Amino acid sequence: IEQLPDLHNHFSDLNLEAHMYASQWFLTLFTAKFPLCMVFHIIDLLLSEGLNIIFHVALALLKTSKEDLLQADFEGALKFFRVQLPKRYRAEENARRLMEQACNIKVPTKKLKKYEKEYQTMRESQLQQEDPMDRYKRENRRLQEASMRLEQENDDLAHELVTSKIALRNDLDQAEDKADVLNKELLLTKQRLVETEEEKRKQEEETAQLKEVFRKQLEKAEYEIKKTTAIIAEYKQICSQLSTRLEKQQAASKEELEVVKGKMMACKHCSDIFSKEGALKAAAVSREDQGIESDDEKDSLKKQLREMELELAQTKLQLVEAKCKIQELEHQRGALMNEIQAAKNSWFSKTLNSIKTATGTQPLQPPQATQPPKEST
Repeated sequence: IEQLPDLHNHFSDLNLEAHMYASQWFLTLFTAKFPLCMVFHIIDLLLSEGLNIIFHVALALLKTSKEDLLQADFEGALKFFRVQLPKRYRAEENARRLMEQACNIKVPTKKLKKYEKEYQTMRESQLQQEDPMDRYKRENRRLQEASMRLEQENDDLAHELVTSKIALRNDLDQAEDKADVLNKELLLTKQRLVETEEEKRKQEEETAQLKEVFRKQLEKAEYEIKKTTAIIAEYKQICSQLSTRLEKQQAASKEELEVVKGKMMACKHCSDIFSKEGALKAAAVSREDQGIESDDEKDSLKKQLREMELELAQTKLQLVEAKCKIQELEHQRGALMNEIQAAKNSWFSKTLNSIKTATGTQPLQPPQATQPPKEST
């Protein structure tokens, strides 16, 4: 009456008593209809301030809904308390403002106790003075109203139950469909994993075989290099020996020529012969014979030298071919290792995306496979 006199007069005209709408608030601490965010604030204030905060919250609800309640009739007011008022405080901000307004309402404890005593005294006097027939009629009307309210609540609950069952069934169907899709994806992922592991095993076997081939080729190339090195050393040694031999033969020929000349000059007859044209011819003949023998030996040595140079050139060519082949094999090995790494990265990204899809998260963009380095000649 003191806080909201006009609303009190309107409720009196409608014969709308407080127990018809507030009893559920007080008995359930506003948990029956109001959202949990508002109930949590009320319980916090209850533990902090005491039981009087319940009356403060009730007065704050009536104050905030005063304009709507003044325009409503009996049924409209009950429906407003049951449906529209709880929906208004689903927002966290509205519930917070309501709590602030409830904390600002001041209702002295002594005055509440005084109202309680006056109400009990008034009820006792009314019961003593009231005609039993009127009391029964009023109680009957109150029970009818309560019955109508309960029937309406029952209808609302039945509608909510049917709606919730339908929604639950739809959610269950969607969950089953999603589970089937996930199971199929899981099977595909497992199959891909098996295939990838098999491919990985084959690639590892191929890599091992290539390594073995590379090792053999490398050993062969090293053997060819050693052989070529030995041939070159032997060739150098032969050339050195031939040069030494040629120098010795030239020195021996000169010595023999000097000895022959000395003997001819010692002989008088031979000296006469050599003093004339015959001496020149003989000397020329001896020189020609010696030159022919020297030319034959030089030709033989040159021929052997050409053969050795040809053999050396062939050996160098084989060495170059072996090096080229080794370089080509190393390049093939590098390309194969890059392909194996790219296959591993691709398999890992596919597996990760499949797992994330199976768990319901959004897949990330698959990482791009590393490009193999450009081939170098």
